[in-house]
Amino acid sequence: MAKQIAVPALSLFYLACVVISNIGLKLSAASANWRGFLAWQAVGNLTGFMGVLAFTLLLKLIPLHLAYGITAGFGFVLVQVVAARLFFHERITPVQWAGVALVSLGILLIASGRR
Repeated sequence: MAKQIAVPALSLFYLACVVISNIGLKLSAASANWRGFLAWQAVGNLTGFMGVLAFTLLLKLIPLHLAYGITAGFGFVLVQVVAARLFFHERITPVQWAGVALVSLGILLIASGRR
């Protein structure tokens, strides 16, 4: 029962860290001064490190091929949709949206192989 709660919780925490880390690093790159650069670098790198820790704990509970496939795939989708599109208002072309859909389909196929 604890594994049924821990796997989704660690996965969601990892994904939140990936999105926040990418936002922090993008804001660092856009900073006009070194203080902003360093502050956002700290945010990006610390949340990235916390994500690595969550992923490591996840590997104790599920096989690598599932953990990586699911987290890397959803990480890609969430960075595209949440960070790039919703947070930074970057344009995503129809072809890129098709790529997001294909990645999402791939995640479902990887997860279905779990049984």
